Amino acid sequence: MKTDQFTITKEEFPLSTEEILHDYYICCLSRELSRLVRKEVLNGRAKFGSGGAGKEVPQVAMARAFQKGDFLSGYYREQTFMLAKDLVSASQYLAFLYGDAEHEIFSGARQMPNCYGTPLIDESGKDLPHIDQYNVASTIAPTAGHLGRALGIALASKKYRENPAIHSPNTYSDEGNEVSFCTIGDASTSEGIFFETVNAAGVMQVPLAMFVWDDGYGISVPKKYQTTKGSISEVLQGFQGEGEGIRLYCLKAWDYPDLVLTIRQVIEDLRISHQAAVIHVEECTQPFGHSTSGSHERYKSRERLDWEKEMDCIKHMEEWMIHSGVATSERITEIRGSAIEHARKGQQQAWEQYQGTNESHRRELGEIYANIFQQSKQSQALIPIRHSLQELINPVLSHLLDNARQMQFALLAEGDSITRSLDVWIEEAEARLSSRYHTHLYSESELAASNTKGIPAVYAADAPELNGFELLNAYFDQALDRFPSLFAFGEDVGKIGDVNQAFAGLQAKYGEERVFDTGIREWSIAGQAIGMAMRGLRPIGEIQYLDYVAYAFAPLTDDLATLRYRTLGQQMSPAIIRTRGHRLEGIWHSGSQIGMLLHSMRGICILVPRNMTQAAGMYTTLLESDDPAILIECLNGYRLKELLPSNLDTFRVPFGVPEILVPGEDVTLVTYGSCVRVAEAGMSMLTRKGISVELIDVQTLLPFDVNHMITNSLQKTNRIVFMDEDVPGGASAFMMQQVLEKQGAYRFLDSPPTTITGSDHRPPFGDDGNYSSKPTANDVFLTIYRLMQEVEPKRFPGRI
Repeated sequence: MKTDQFTITKEEFPLSTEEILHDYYICCLSRELSRLVRKEVLNGRAKFGSGGAGKEVPQVAMARAFQKGDFLSGYYREQTFMLAKDLVSASQYLAFLYGDAEHEIFSGARQMPNCYGTPLIDESGKDLPHIDQYNVASTIAPTAGHLGRALGIALASKKYRENPAIHSPNTYSDEGNEVSFCTIGDASTSEGIFFETVNAAGVMQVPLAMFVWDDGYGISVPKKYQTTKGSISEVLQGFQGEGEGIRLYCLKAWDYPDLVLTIRQVIEDLRISHQAAVIHVEECTQPFGHSTSGSHERYKSRERLDWEKEMDCIKHMEEWMIHSGVATSERITEIRGSAIEHARKGQQQAWEQYQGTNESHRRELGEIYANIFQQSKQSQALIPIRHSLQELINPVLSHLLDNARQMQFALLAEGDSITRSLDVWIEEAEARLSSRYHTHLYSESELAASNTKGIPAVYAADAPELNGFELLNAYFDQALDRFPSLFAFGEDVGKIGDVNQAFAGLQAKYGEERVFDTGIREWSIAGQAIGMAMRGLRPIGEIQYLDYVAYAFAPLTDDLATLRYRTLGQQMSPAIIRTRGHRLEGIWHSGSQIGMLLHSMRGICILVPRNMTQAAGMYTTLLESDDPAILIECLNGYRLKELLPSNLDTFRVPFGVPEILVPGEDVTLVTYGSCVRVAEAGMSMLTRKGISVELIDVQTLLPFDVNHMITNSLQKTNRIVFMDEDVPGGASAFMMQQVLEKQGAYRFLDSPPTTITGSDHRPPFGDDGNYSSKPTANDVFLTIYRLMQEVEPKRFPGRI
C-alpha cells in the first residue's frame, strides 16, 4: 500500500482528528522523555539510558493495530508504543531510568531502562485473562534474544486455533486470533536467531509480525557492514510467498499515513491467515544517538546528521497534518508544548519520589547517629562517618547502608544499648534490599515445584518389566491424554517418536498438532517452548542431546532462567526442556556438562533422574507445577529393564529431596544420573571388603537437598565422596559447596571430602577413550578403599 504521504487526505484516513492528534501528542511526549533520559545521565542523576527517539511515528502506527490479547516482544526501544497503549506513564518511565525499585513497575529496577513487560499472572501466581488485556512479554537486552520466544507466542495462537478445547473457558486466546508482535533493530538481524526465526515462522505459518527498525547503524557500525546488499528486506525476498513462506513489507519511518494504513491491513490479514510477516521500516533516525554511552557525532558524517534532521519522522508527521488540514502550525506548537510540560512534570515527580524515599532513610539514620553521639565515649572518632553521611550526594539505600555499617564497625566495643537502634536500622535496610533483589527466582506460589509432595511408585505383584523407552512411552501416552494443553516437539519427535522411541506412535494417536517435528534449530526450539508456556500451554521442547543445549544456551539463560525474577514475579514460563546425556562416548556426545547449567541456569530446575521411572515421576511433578525445568534423561538407560508402576500417572518425585538408595555406615557417596549404576557396581566390590557405603541419589540439582538429608548422612558416616561425570570442579564442586558450606556439614568430617569426576577433556570415541575419561566402578572402589585405608590401614591393607 505504498503512498506519498501527501496524497492521503484527512477524509480518506481511517482515524479521526482526535486520534491523529493523540498520536502526535504521544510522539512528542516520547521524544521529550528521550531527551530527558540523555540529560539525566549526563548530569549524573542516572547511570544509563537508551531512549526510542526516531522510532516514534512507526510505533504509534503499530500501536493502532495492536489489540487486546495480542503480545509484544520488544527490544528496549518501545517506549512510544507503551505510552500509546497507556501501559506506562511519564513518571513511571523515569523511575525506570533512576533504578527506583519502589516505583519502577516492570521489574522493580532489576532490569535496565526501557525493558518492559505487563503482568501476566497475579500475586498468587495464577494466570490473568490474557484476552482482556494488552500483553507485553518481558524485554531482554541481549540483541535478538527475544525472537525465539516471540515465535513461541505466535505458535500458541496456531495451537489454540487447532485445539479449541484446550482450555474451557479459554482466557488465553480468542480462537487463535492473536498476533505476536516483535520488534528488532536492523543491525540485530545479523544475529543467527533472526534467520532461524524467520525460517521457522515461514515453515510453521504462524501469526508473527516482525518489525525491523532500520536507522542505518548498529551503534557505530553502518548497515553496509551488517547486512548483505545493505537491506534486510532484499535479503529476505527468497523467504517471501503468498500462502507459503513469509510476507514482506518495506515502509518509511516518516510516512505516518502509509504506516497506519499498511500495518493495520497487514495485522488484520495475519489474524486470518496466520502467515508471518516482516515489516522493514527504513529511514528511522537517531536524534540522540544509540544510547547515553556516547555521542553519534563520533561516527556519523555532517551530511548524515543533516539528513537525519531533515528526515525526522515527527517533523514529517507535522507537515502531513498541516497539509491535510488535521491541525494548524499553531495547534501543533500547542500540542508539542503540552507534551514537553507533561514529560518534565513526570521527570520531576519521578525524581522527587525517588529521592524522597532515600532522604527519609538518611534522616532516620542521622537521628540514630545523634543519639549515639550523646552516649558514646568515642564520639570524636565517629565524626568522619557522620560527616560522610551528610555529604552524600543523591544517596541510594546501599550508600546509606554502607555508611551505617562503618558506624557499626566503629562501635563494636560499645554496649548493645548504644548500638541497638543502629542494628535494627541495618537489619531493616538489608531486609528491604533482600525483598527487592532476592525474591522470585523460582515460583513462590502454591504450585511451585518445591511445594509438590512426593508420591512413591507402587508396583503390582505381577508388574510387567519394560525397556526404559517403553516405560516413558507409556507415561507420555497417558500424559497427553490427561493434559490437553501438553505439546511435545523437537528434532525427530513427531513421526518416528524421537530417536529413542519414547514418543513412538503418539503422533498417530494424538495428531501432528500435539506431537510434531521441528527443524534442526535448538535456539528457537527453546524459545518456542518459552513463548508457548507463557500463554498457558505446557510444551515439552526436546533438545536431542545435552551437548546441543549449547545451541540453546542464550534463550535458556537470558530469557527463561530470568523471566520470573526480572519481572518481579509478574510473568512466568513453565517450559519443560527435555534432553538426554551421560555415558555416550565421543566428543559432542559425552553429555555431562552439568556445571555449565548449574552456573548459568539459576531460575530453572535442573533434573537428573537415574532411570526412566524417576524421569516419569519428575515430568508429572513439572506438569502439576509452574516452574520451568531442564530434564536430562540417561542415554544408556532406554533399553535397560524397569518395572512398570501401577500408579504411573500419579507417581511424583519431589524436587530437592535426595533418595537414600543403599544405607551405609562408613562413607556417604553422593551422585546422580547414570553414575548411580556405576556407583552400585563399585559398591558391590567394596562390600566384599567390609566397607559399608551409604549411596545417595540427589535426583535434582536445582533445587538441591532442601532438607539437608546429605548432612544427616554425613553426621553418621563422617566421610563423604561426591561423584559425577562432569569436569573436575564442575557439578561435584557445586554439590560439595552446598553440603559442606551451605549446610554446614564440614564440622562432621573425619576425613577430607573427596570427588570422583570425569577428566578435564571430553571423552574420546571408543571403549578405551570412554574408560579413561569417565568414572568407572574401579574408580569408586579405589577412591573409597584408599579413604578407608587411611583411617584403618591394618583393616584395609595393600598398595593400590
